[in-house]
Amino acid sequence: MKIEARIFEMLTAFFALAGVAYTIFTVFTSKGIEWVGVVGLFFAGGLTLIAGTFFRFVSRRVEIRPEDYEDAEIEDGAGELGFFSPHSWWPILIALGAAMFAVGFASANFWLAIFATVVIMGTAAGLVFEYHVGPEKH
Repeated sequence: MKIEARIFEMLTAFFALAGVAYTIFTVFTSKGIEWVGVVGLFFAGGLTLIAGTFFRFVSRRVEIRPEDYEDAEIEDGAGELGFFSPHSWWPILIALGAAMFAVGFASANFWLAIFATVVIMGTAAGLVFEYHVGPEKH
């Protein structure tokens, strides 16, 4: 996880420097500072900082993985990677709720966007609690 943290920290530094340079270069144009690009670059830097900080904290709590060794072999990473649900319909329903939200918000039908938010929260809860009910309840 330390590798991922370093990648996101380098991206944070890049976006911060690019944001500063973009701000300086757009000051000298005839129209002044171009705020959309400036805000976008600094927000991108903030988002990569969030991800990098998360990976840095997680890397302290997990044991060292084969990806963290310089001289690791491919066989070192063999084995079970985790449990992935083979037959869940919940992600499709979440995507449909997100599409419904996007259409409702873009077309200014806020009643549809509010309903879609409720659908997204309900289907996300269904995804999280999918295996907390017995198989007879599905």
